[in-house]
Amino acid sequence: MKRTGDWGEALAAEYLQAKGYQVVTAGYRTRHGEIDLIVADARFVVFVEVKTRKDDSFASAREFVDSRKVARIRQTAELWLMEHETELQPRFDVVEIYAPYGLDTRYPEIQHLEDAFQ
Repeated sequence: MKRTGDWGEALAAEYLQAKGYQVVTAGYRTRHGEIDLIVADARFVVFVEVKTRKDDSFASAREFVDSRKVARIRQTAELWLMEHETELQPRFDVVEIYAPYGLDTRYPEIQHLEDAFQ
């Protein structure tokens, strides 16, 4: 499972870079939790949760980001912001990756949900 998650996070990083974001860090971990990707553009520092699934027949990938997960991500982001001075506005995004054939999926579907924790 971790291998699929790492693959999804790498795809998300490539996708976001193609959209003009710069990857600040990947796999930021604290005792409170982990943030898959931290990226930035001219306006925002974005804390990204990446969810990789085969499909959305059971539920969309974003639905696996429950209130407890959101709280952990927010707390971890606050720690990152205390350690890294920035003028950028923080934002929380989710990147969903649908890969019906797992790592063998040639063209996974990628959906970027900006400001996902409202």
